[in-house]
Amino acid sequence: MKIALYGKTLRAENEALVKEIIGVLHKAGAEVTIYRPFLGTVFQCLDENVEYQTFDGCGQLRGNADMMFSLGGDGSVLDCVPLVRDSGMPVFGINMGHLGFLSSVSTDEAVNAVSNILAGNYEVEHRTMVEIVGNETLFDGINYGLNEVSIQHSSYDSLIEVQVFVDDRLLNKYWGDGVLLSTPTGSTAYSLSAGGPIVAPNVTSFVITPIAAHNLSMRPVIISDDSKVKIKVNGRCENYALGLDSRIKLVNKTFEFEIKKADFSFNIVKMPYRDFFGTVRGKLLWGNDVRN
Repeated sequence: MKIALYGKTLRAENEALVKEIIGVLHKAGAEVTIYRPFLGTVFQCLDENVEYQTFDGCGQLRGNADMMFSLGGDGSVLDCVPLVRDSGMPVFGINMGHLGFLSSVSTDEAVNAVSNILAGNYEVEHRTMVEIVGNETLFDGINYGLNEVSIQHSSYDSLIEVQVFVDDRLLNKYWGDGVLLSTPTGSTAYSLSAGGPIVAPNVTSFVITPIAAHNLSMRPVIISDDSKVKIKVNGRCENYALGLDSRIKLVNKTFEFEIKKADFSFNIVKMPYRDFFGTVRGKLLWGNDVRN
């Protein structure tokens, strides 16, 4: 098995764990290739007797890796999107961050989970992605995301008006800080903090969520993910912030674009004993006695 290792930072308390994981991979005969900017950070965890390959992007991964391990939080998993692109390569997230909906395996479970993966005892979930249509060079050709598309004002001293059309029919004019269009995966991210619903990953839908709407009667709307959504922006500001997951570009308010479901999915590795609702209960502390 060929494993691509991705990460950004590594806390000192996690170094022993990463070294153990790499040792388990070597013992099983797995080949390890490491994201080049991460190499210096993780260097102390590597076996000095092993020569490691490195990669910078998707072009070097095709045919050279079967799975990507993401060491970090959910943000690190999102950073894997531009790396795996449309290759179909599954991503396994080990949560070394905070909440961890995407990187749902904790550090305590990590070694056992890696052993399960090497034994073929794992599942792959196919997650819907969103794609921006209108300017394919805007995000350097990587105009798709896993969580959401965000349309927000670029200056906090002014509001923004976002007109949203679903299949060429006006849904609403949102006046406030902006609007989100999220996938089911993204429903537990920015959309959730903006008051949107939690949507199970296998539901074929998008969620349109206003951000701090000026009109309090505006509520999130769930639409089919087969819909095409058109965005027009008005307001006093000349530019607005267009976000695709954690990537943000300033664009002129005359720029109009469509959002649709991408033609490929993002594949997440999960353990058979994990389920979405159990993760939600655990992360959001549902069922805990809050009276004490």
